[in-house]
Amino acid sequence: MVQELVIAIVAAASVGTLYLAAAAKVVKQYERGVVLRLGRLRDDVRGPGFTMVIPGIERLRKVNMQIVTMPVPAQDGITRDNVTVRVDAVIYFKVVDAASAVIQVEDYRFAVSQMAQTSLRSIIGKSDLDDLLSNREKLNQGLELMIDSPAVGWGVQIDRVEIKDVSLPETMKRSMARQAEADRERRARVINADAELQASKKLAEAAAQMSAQPAALQLRLLQTVVAVAAEKNSTLVLPFPVELLRFLERAQQPAQQQLTPPPQSAQPQRPTQPQRHAQPPRPADRPQRPAQAQRPAQTQPRPQQPSAVGPAPMPAPPPPAAVPARPSRPKPLAKH
Repeated sequence: MVQELVIAIVAAASVGTLYLAAAAKVVKQYERGVVLRLGRLRDDVRGPGFTMVIPGIERLRKVNMQIVTMPVPAQDGITRDNVTVRVDAVIYFKVVDAASAVIQVEDYRFAVSQMAQTSLRSIIGKSDLDDLLSNREKLNQGLELMIDSPAVGWGVQIDRVEIKDVSLPETMKRSMARQAEADRERRARVINADAELQASKKLAEAAAQMSAQPAALQLRLLQTVVAVAAEKNSTLVLPFPVELLRFLERAQQPAQQQLTPPPQSAQPQRPTQPQRHAQPPRPADRPQRPAQAQRPAQTQPRPQQPSAVGPAPMPAPPPPAAVPARPSRPKPLAKH
């Protein structure tokens, strides 16, 4: 009798231990427990800690309430401007209603993943290539709204959606590189043209200032020569400015007018031969015939034109004073 009682107690203890093992549940801090009694949802959602369920009658499903990071597989699509691209993204979401996540959808993770892929394809077709490359914030917000609308009924909240990478074909990359290069070249030409315009205005002002003082141009030329000669790696050919030549010409003209003798006849006069049977000149007629009384004038050399760059030539010496010629004696007539 006692032995049978001991066996019964041991059997009851074993059954109680198995019952407690099956009924005892532990819910973690980041989880919530949804209890289904005979397939029907209980109103109370079990919080974190130790809890008990009726084995065989109640069933406990634990739902993770943490933020889930899920990558969206890369999707191939055609943009609104007919460019083929490949875009991948990442989505951050969490469960806010554990009962809805268990009852309303079979697998909320798979559902959110498929909805993200579909929304990503849709957003690619509605956007231009420039928007995908430069205006991603706006696309991220639009993609988040498209995924969050059906996910609200599943007890899931979409925290953030980010487009990670946009892959372009090689031909499109080369085209964009040429476009960027052409745009940079255009901006460089515009900048150079603007610089030339400003420089021309400054040069015009400088020319207006130098025109008032001709010596300023010569000083500027000398400054340029000094700047070029400092390198000592090139041959310098120094031109003379036209203003300098004009200045020298104007400086030499008054000196020429003062030193140049009056012009004489181009051809020297030949001495006249005394004619035979000519009467000796009378003293009264000598002043009236200067051509016979003077020696032949020597031909004066034509004054040289002053060089453009050399010093002014020395003035020619004055011609010697004319000496009156002696009257020739008449020869006696031949006797016949």
